[in-house]
Amino acid sequence: MKLLEKIFEHTLWNGRLFVLLAVIFSLVASIILFIVASVDIWGIAVETIKMYLAHEHPPHFHEKLVGVIIGAVDLYLIAIVMLIFSFGVYELFISEIDPARSSGSSKILQIHSLDQLKDKLAKVIVMVLIVTFFKKAMYTPYDSPLDMLYFAIAILALGGALYFLHKGSGK
Repeated sequence: MKLLEKIFEHTLWNGRLFVLLAVIFSLVASIILFIVASVDIWGIAVETIKMYLAHEHPPHFHEKLVGVIIGAVDLYLIAIVMLIFSFGVYELFISEIDPARSSGSSKILQIHSLDQLKDKLAKVIVMVLIVTFFKKAMYTPYDSPLDMLYFAIAILALGGALYFLHKGSGK
């Protein structure tokens, strides 16, 4: 019976290695999102340079430019969420990342508990939602004073969310 228990516990403990799938694919997703966002910004930068060299100024180009940049920021933030998730799950279930400890660099990717991982992810996700809201708000038509009131209330709610996130972090 002791041998069976030992085998079972060893198998159970090694079962945690399945989280490596989440770690690897989260890291891959993060890299893909960084590349896609960078390509988006590169594309709009090249288009902007060509447009200004040709002395063209199409209508609503600034809105398009800002929209692409905000979209890229959104993708970068989601990539950061995936990166934090990847690092956090690895550190919680597999092992501490030795190069991160010895480099003396930023401690932002060091995760010591599931609550700490959830807190870091939640903060970045709220920022993603704020950027997404800003992008949507840019293209929303405001036809009445009531629409503007709703917009102001939404901004107030976002400000409140940021305040409570900052207050909750103890800073």
